[in-house]
Amino acid sequence: MMSQMPQPKALSRCPSCEEPLEAADRFCGACGYDLSAVPAPPPDHPTIAMNDTPAGPPPADPSVDWPVAPEVDSADLPAPVHRATDIRGTDSGGSELPRPEHPHGDPAGVRPSVPKRSGGQPSGVRFDRPSEPDEYPLAPPAGEARTAEGRPVESPDPEIPADPRTGDLPAPPAGAKLCVACREGHVDLDGYCENCGHAQPRERDHMEQELGAVAAVSDRGLRHHRNEDAFAISSTALPDGSPAVVAIVCDGVSSATRPDEASLAASRAANESLLAALPLGTHPQQAMHEAIVAAAEAVNALADPSTAQGDHAPHVNAPACTIVGAVVTPALLIVGWVGDSRVYWVPVDRSSLPARLTEDDSWAAQMVAAGLMNEAEAYADERAHAITGWLGADAYELEPHTVSFKPDRPGVVVVCTDGLWNYAEAAEDMAEVVPLDAAERPLRSAQVLVGHALDGGGHDNVTVAVVPFPAPSQGAGSA
Repeated sequence: MMSQMPQPKALSRCPSCEEPLEAADRFCGACGYDLSAVPAPPPDHPTIAMNDTPAGPPPADPSVDWPVAPEVDSADLPAPVHRATDIRGTDSGGSELPRPEHPHGDPAGVRPSVPKRSGGQPSGVRFDRPSEPDEYPLAPPAGEARTAEGRPVESPDPEIPADPRTGDLPAPPAGAKLCVACREGHVDLDGYCENCGHAQPRERDHMEQELGAVAAVSDRGLRHHRNEDAFAISSTALPDGSPAVVAIVCDGVSSATRPDEASLAASRAANESLLAALPLGTHPQQAMHEAIVAAAEAVNALADPSTAQGDHAPHVNAPACTIVGAVVTPALLIVGWVGDSRVYWVPVDRSSLPARLTEDDSWAAQMVAAGLMNEAEAYADERAHAITGWLGADAYELEPHTVSFKPDRPGVVVVCTDGLWNYAEAAEDMAEVVPLDAAERPLRSAQVLVGHALDGGGHDNVTVAVVPFPAPSQGAGSA
């Protein structure tokens, strides 16, 4: 009987031939290796999303010594000089972000306000991965299963589909794609092999792009059935002719409908908004705020209006994603975000300290900031990755965080989803895995960082953009 069969183990690659596997695979689609005898890997903790836990922002990384910078930015607009002790940043309206006292100081100047709820209404709870069974029942081939008396079972349970690997396969239609795993079955309209069930590579499973002054890589990872991350990179020129390099990274909320569409729409809308605003002389920080608003509107437009009820409908599973972005000029670094995707600063001179430039809109961050848990306890909790801010029609209030920085030394800006920073969370850990030549070879560095996440388990989609600072003059020009 099915209940007596060994339970499948979740593996990323076949122990026999190293072929990539899906979580529900019972046998390797390439060599037929029996996966039920392999010990299970450590459990994967799914990401969840909710926004009703009030608390202050979490503590920052150790102090970063950024000396005096010029008083005027590359757009010829006045901007404050920042040191490690006084860099605080402003929101998109020009108001200072709150900064509670902390014994380690506030090197990155990132103290976003806590997301608020409109009208005191309770928020919805969004789990970042839909509930799925641990296994999909599949009857053994006739003759393999046996009764209690040891006699072979000739007819499998009619309620359970027969193993497709043992059946006679119809001839594939003309022009049908053959499976990349078994090389026998043809691929159905949903992208799965009708013989072995192996999911076929999709266009977004692995993406790479390089524009000289910026590069990005995105990968499906080893556990997800599709890539729900997206990125957009580009460069343009400010009115004075100096370059501005843009990197946008979005992470789809898996429990939402069409999260891959949400992340793609958000990244494109934000990138287009920045490319339109920056050449007109809009201050980069204001341009970043407007870009996040444009991204939110693009995601909202994906929701089905027929299911909405009132201004907010938390029960409606609308498309949703997080967003993080950076604009790099010869003298100014602008960061903006909603959610828990991050930006890290890694100086070229590794004797200088790196820093995380964003603070997560997340349950764990708020628990730490409120003093209810230490960081180890908060991030070990199953609710650690509950996000308190996202883009989507069921988000109660959009509150973009934008911060400006003026580093006086060269470095690289790492813009990434939690699929990477889960394996290099602290700024020091991220700096250790960023190659020393990242400023000269951003694409290779992005590839190395994605590889680091995959080597660590690849439990989530992985996306990272690497942007050298300052923006080189040859990076100017629309792209």
